[in-house]
Amino acid sequence: MAASLSNLTRFVFRLSSTVCPPLRQVQRPPVRLLGPARCLEEYLERYGIGPVWAGYRRNHKGGIPPQKTRRTCIRGDKVCGNPCPVCRDSNIIVHHQNVKLLQQFISPHTGAVYDPTRTGVCMKQQKKLTEAIDMAQDQGLLPFQIPRLEFSGEDYSNSHDAVGCTPPAPCLSSGETWYRWYGEITPDEGEVAKVGKIYKAYLKS
Repeated sequence: MAASLSNLTRFVFRLSSTVCPPLRQVQRPPVRLLGPARCLEEYLERYGIGPVWAGYRRNHKGGIPPQKTRRTCIRGDKVCGNPCPVCRDSNIIVHHQNVKLLQQFISPHTGAVYDPTRTGVCMKQQKKLTEAIDMAQDQGLLPFQIPRLEFSGEDYSNSHDAVGCTPPAPCLSSGETWYRWYGEITPDEGEVAKVGKIYKAYLKS
């Protein structure tokens, strides 16, 4: 009797859960999933063929613009007025695999990252952009040029005795050293006296 009652309770509970869905599930707003084509259409409508920072101008007091951008545009859940080009659009995601976005912040002539005073990006997003560009270059997603260094031949020549062939051992009776720069060096007495005066308190008498 108890087993049949428990089975009946389970059946009624399953039936009620399928017929009457939970309240949270009914009140949940529908999620709009955008495909790549729709995202591309929205991007072209908003920015056109130019970069995301084209035409951006920060509001400021007076006629002289600030010499550097703000630290961040979003503090907690509060967004400042006139946010930077990256913070104003939630669809812009700074990621090292988002190559098309990162290329907009790199000069095609020099390969250097644009200064934030030109793009208007806040310092927080500028740091993220720099890190993402470095990671993309490390993984081979973005091209970069290695600076050319001019090497002097004197630093890498093997003509010096220290890196050349070891000379034969001199005769012990001659009194010469193995290498000519190992000879006896007579220090300047004036320099020795000066050093002794400086470290007089630390020298043992």
